[in-house]
Amino acid sequence: MRGGLVTIGTVAALLAAMGLTVLGLGAADNAVASFDASSWLWSTTRSELARVNGVTARVDTRMEVPGGRRHQMQVAQTDRLLILRDLNTGRVSSLDLATLQITATTPTAPGLGVSVALHEDAAFVVDAVQGIVRQLDPRALTPVGEPVRYPPGITGGTFDGAGKLWIAVPSEGTVSAVTAAELPETPGDAPPAGLSPKRVETYDVAEPAHELVVSTLDEGVAVLDRTSASLVTVVGGQTQRAELSMTAPGNLPTRTSGPQVPVTVSGDRSVHVVRDSREVKRFTVPGTGARLSPAVAWAGRFYCADENTGTVYAFDTEGQLVQTVKGSGRPGPVELEVRENHLFINPPDSSTAQVVDDRNQVREVDKYANDVLGGDPPPVAPPPPPPKKPKVSKPGAPKSVTAAAGDASARVSWQAAASNGAEITRYVVEGAGQTHQVGANQRALEITGLTNGETYTFSVHAVNAKGEGPARRSNPVVPTAEVPDPPASVTAEARPDGTVRVSWPEADGQGNKIAKYAVTATSAGASAPAGESAKTELVVPAGQLEYGTQYAFTVTAVSEKGAGSKASPVSNTVVPFTTPKAPTELRASTVADQPGTIAVQWSPAVDNGRPVTKYVVETAGKSVEVTDVQATVGGLGNGQNVTVKVKAVNEAGAGPEASTTARTVAEPRITVTGSSADATSVTVTFTVDAGGGRATCTAATGGKTASGSCSSLRVTGLTPGTAYTVTLTASNAAGKGTASRAQTTDPVYGVATCKNGPDGDQRTYCDKDVPGRNGNEIFEVPRQDNDRQAGWVRDGTRLRTYCKVKGEDVDAWIYNNNKQSTWWVQVEYKGKTYIPWAWLNLEGGDDLGVLPAC
Repeated sequence: MRGGLVTIGTVAALLAAMGLTVLGLGAADNAVASFDASSWLWSTTRSELARVNGVTARVDTRMEVPGGRRHQMQVAQTDRLLILRDLNTGRVSSLDLATLQITATTPTAPGLGVSVALHEDAAFVVDAVQGIVRQLDPRALTPVGEPVRYPPGITGGTFDGAGKLWIAVPSEGTVSAVTAAELPETPGDAPPAGLSPKRVETYDVAEPAHELVVSTLDEGVAVLDRTSASLVTVVGGQTQRAELSMTAPGNLPTRTSGPQVPVTVSGDRSVHVVRDSREVKRFTVPGTGARLSPAVAWAGRFYCADENTGTVYAFDTEGQLVQTVKGSGRPGPVELEVRENHLFINPPDSSTAQVVDDRNQVREVDKYANDVLGGDPPPVAPPPPPPKKPKVSKPGAPKSVTAAAGDASARVSWQAAASNGAEITRYVVEGAGQTHQVGANQRALEITGLTNGETYTFSVHAVNAKGEGPARRSNPVVPTAEVPDPPASVTAEARPDGTVRVSWPEADGQGNKIAKYAVTATSAGASAPAGESAKTELVVPAGQLEYGTQYAFTVTAVSEKGAGSKASPVSNTVVPFTTPKAPTELRASTVADQPGTIAVQWSPAVDNGRPVTKYVVETAGKSVEVTDVQATVGGLGNGQNVTVKVKAVNEAGAGPEASTTARTVAEPRITVTGSSADATSVTVTFTVDAGGGRATCTAATGGKTASGSCSSLRVTGLTPGTAYTVTLTASNAAGKGTASRAQTTDPVYGVATCKNGPDGDQRTYCDKDVPGRNGNEIFEVPRQDNDRQAGWVRDGTRLRTYCKVKGEDVDAWIYNNNKQSTWWVQVEYKGKTYIPWAWLNLEGGDDLGVLPAC
């Protein structure tokens, strides 16, 4: 870790502006902008940004965003600027990388639908729902001039390598480039009059109402027409179209480097490579499932991430698999970005990332390196089993196909058809001698060129990879010049129960009664009917719109004659929301070293459109509130089985709970399985039910103790031939458990030993007892006292021993190997009597130490 100084001024500015905390480096290091092949990577679990040096594949700076834990974060960066957009809160913040100071923050609507784009000193906020492209001064996040306005529901909003911002308009079938205005000298000042961003180029790339996806190029743009399965590139003012062989909707990366554009079809796990207006290669990505991130071209290879497993597959230009970068094995997003002559692979939910250089060498990055935050994330549970493959068939018929007449026109709308396992690629609208193909996410079409007074009906059917589904016909309509006016304004309100209330003032029927109003919902790149109402409001049911996604609404008035108005002005943007879903992967476990305590962990709940503000953990009448995805609950009693419930809370309230069971640590229980003994020790074998805790064990008897193993303990230093009761004790955090075992130590025997010598009287010395001294004499006291002699035993007599005592010195001379000692041994002979140790050899090695003192 380099550096080591963090100035108070820097930290204060960061905390005041956004709550960012610099971790791991000093301000002197941070004052160097990212000119060293670096990229900032987001970590969802830690709420951190890590600056990764592509050359060294190491983290040199980390910054914490305390309010962003578990939030999705969009990161736009240049060498000197970093702009963050928190998708959960909508807050946009600008960070000057030369000083690591926040220069400004500004709010946007939360959720999907707004994005930020950054190129050199040009910054834009793209509101895809409203169709507004606004340039900001990145130093102050203040508007620069007037915004560029498009119809609602645009898509794109990324810079190409030449500094043009490209926007696609599905409702028109066009793509256009926007250039930035020059910034004022002083941040936050208004630019000179007339200076605003400008739409400088517009190109027709598809039929109106086709579904479009944009990827910017080194110079120009590639537009995927998902409805017609074609790719249009715009380079140097020239357009080229390539027809694709795909049968399911494809996707593009937001930015493509080099001349080859990869189109990823998740439905069949294929990648189609386009170059010079033709498809030049098609290859298949290993694995199962449809969670592929768009393939990215880099250094002569194509990298595609499987978001089911986190694995990234690398293919050469011939479509051969040449490298596999293993992932976490768990589902989650994987971000691939080419930047500073490196490919950065970042799973935001993981602690690791990878860097790929221009020689295709892959190195792993520890995003939590130089960890000064403490506590690692909770353990990762094993990945869930792969989902079962759904049955795939042709799509069903569209629902609620309705038509409203206009002046020499008709507006046809419908609800989505069932995809039946294969993603819908397009809808086909037929009628009045016309056939129109409409993007799968458009679901409304204005048909012109009709004759007023004539009756028309229209049919709509869906198409997927399996073919064309059944058609459904609309109501008949008669175009007329007598059309009502649209409502003058529309207001939308997202409500905590998941519904969205759309309201408007009554429209002028121009002499005809208004029979109903048709409401259309617009999101980024998509438009679909939301419902109809005879009143001046419509409540869109909970779950019909996607939580966390931005929507705006237009309303069409329909007269009693079936004539429809033009669309109203677009409403304000709202983000549908409701209470969170239940947490998943809930796990509760015993805390081994704390009595009456359990540990609870879970995976984050789906927030359903608003950030989860807290989790409530309830068990055994106790309630704990936390903001993390783990908690410890104590005071539950020992050995208790408890039910644990966890629910997430957001702005809408508490969601459904997940539940599991756990047990607190219980007092240990001991089961004795056996025992054995030798002369001076007892061994007891046993098993311990530790009650979920960590047990320590002891054995005690006769004033002696032993500790250690909780399966077998040996107590030593005991008296031979003695009955003992061994008490076993197992202890853990909850208390103690005991058991006992009776066991007698083995007695020690000695052999009276007196071997005749070789000469004279020596040859009969040990044969019998004689007056005076002789071998193997036994006394009532530990001395050779004739008056206290108890008797004599022959050589080889086996005597049971009890203890040892100091007494008269006795030398057995040649008759027992010159053994001499003042020790005497108490033996069983006419009661408890004594024999000199010199005449007694103890069995098992003649170790006098096995005998206790008398």
